[in-house]
Amino acid sequence: MGNDPNNKKIEDALWFEYQQKKDPKIRDNFIKQYAPLVKYVAGKVAIGMPPNVEFDDLVGFGTFGLLDAIDKFDPSKGVKFKTYAVTRIRGAIFDELRSIDWVPRSVRQKIREVEDAIGILESQLGRTATDKEIADFLGMTEETYLKTMMKISGTSILSLNDVWFSGDENDKVSIGDSIESPSSLNPDVIVEKAEIRRVVFDYISELPDKEKKILVLYYYEDLTLKEIGQVLDVTESRVSQLHSKAILHLKAKLSNIRKGIL
Repeated sequence: MGNDPNNKKIEDALWFEYQQKKDPKIRDNFIKQYAPLVKYVAGKVAIGMPPNVEFDDLVGFGTFGLLDAIDKFDPSKGVKFKTYAVTRIRGAIFDELRSIDWVPRSVRQKIREVEDAIGILESQLGRTATDKEIADFLGMTEETYLKTMMKISGTSILSLNDVWFSGDENDKVSIGDSIESPSSLNPDVIVEKAEIRRVVFDYISELPDKEKKILVLYYYEDLTLKEIGQVLDVTESRVSQLHSKAILHLKAKLSNIRKGIL
């Protein structure tokens, strides 16, 4: 509907009307309007995926996320629908990819080993562990560790959508979802979400400048890894590696907090 203020008022009115009446015609209108957003998100996720993951499948998975976003969007929260929908669409795609278990078990196991190592080291050190310290803990050379990280990043499995804080299967909370606090969540979960935001912001502020820029450009500016590489003058694979490292460190930090270690 463009940036016309009148169009925005019309759309806002439609959202409030849909929230109250759940009119199928309004829903269909939103589906048609935001369908291109699904292809956009699917295109971002598709980068780095193995050949057996079809783009059309990602679009199909993401469509479920769009439908979920339309049904659950609350215009009174002051969050733009596009911002809310991107999180839901990306989350739906990754949920489906996890369910079909497309990532080799060996890679999943390696991710867990690295994450556990980071968690243990950083709880002992009280700071971010270096690549060498993690490599030594895992009993490998720093070069082998970096190659392992490159292999992990090549699967595109790691995302802020995968960072869960609550241990209850029914109250799973992703970083993306922590942007807003739905009234349907109980107070304990809302407190946890506030803690997630604090940890994420604190963690990102402590990152090296290049890794900080990667997270900001990817999650908040919606640039692709290739575009980020052009901005930072590094290869796309290096961007992917740094992104994965940042996410693993963040997951370990949140895990330690949940266990009461930090």
